[in-house]
Amino acid sequence: MTAHAVPDVTTGADVPAPVVRHQQLIVTLFGLYCREPGTALPVANLVALLGDLGYDAPGVRSAVSRLKAKGVLRSTRIDGVAAYELSASLQTVFAEGDQRIFSERRDDGDRDWLLALFSVPEAQRHLRHRLRSVLSGLGFGTVAAGVWIASSGVADRARERLAAQGLDHFVEFFRGDYLFDGDVRAKVASWWDLESIDALIGEFLDVYAGADRAWERRLAADGAGSAAADEQTCRDAFRYYIPMLTLWRRLPYRDPDLPLECLPDGWREPEARRAFSRTHQLIAPLAERHARGIIDGPEA
Repeated sequence: MTAHAVPDVTTGADVPAPVVRHQQLIVTLFGLYCREPGTALPVANLVALLGDLGYDAPGVRSAVSRLKAKGVLRSTRIDGVAAYELSASLQTVFAEGDQRIFSERRDDGDRDWLLALFSVPEAQRHLRHRLRSVLSGLGFGTVAAGVWIASSGVADRARERLAAQGLDHFVEFFRGDYLFDGDVRAKVASWWDLESIDALIGEFLDVYAGADRAWERRLAADGAGSAAADEQTCRDAFRYYIPMLTLWRRLPYRDPDLPLECLPDGWREPEARRAFSRTHQLIAPLAERHARGIIDGPEA
């Protein structure tokens, strides 16, 4: 898939947007605008929203079908019109993830460590991948086979997520100190794939470093602080914001949330978080205004 282009808010030229899949963008849209129980999006609205992001109707419909097959979306009808709603399990995941994704400051982690030891019987080995995926998504690193580690601040969240997945009885948790006299950074680097996480951070900053300053200039020049923004500004904000959030929301689930002294010098997650958070504050309301105009239709 080739990269699409979103408006350069400073010069009007096209700039590269992150390469993201239809499915990822659709999940972002549902998480933002259609997550409440009993709410659903007609297929035509999804096609219109993704059309603003540069995707065609056949690709959108195919992506929706795949998300339905995965259990992410379920089909329904609104006044006889085909529509989709978010699965109940994903509604809980979105609610839990908001703090991690939208917090202005990273969780710097506790100084205590949390160990998760799991053992899955051979007859249920198909559950191992799911268990590893849950722990990885919570920011755990791997010490050895069946032994995972995280900052102890994630303990309650881990227990809740595993219980919701029916996996909690496979895992034992222990909290404590690590008695090590050397530089713990070397150990952390062996437990987490910091290089791949840093690559994700770099991918985000390559596109969105300075986005907040660019939008501040755009809105100041237009006199469109927020309430005064015109339709084109709101549409541009939508086209900019949805891919940005889609790229960003992976990072809080991969970052280990450890104290910065445990991470390599110059760890760039705080820089990326500042860029996202400030841009989010500026354009998320404008993006929602544009999206609601499509979802709710024009006012009578």
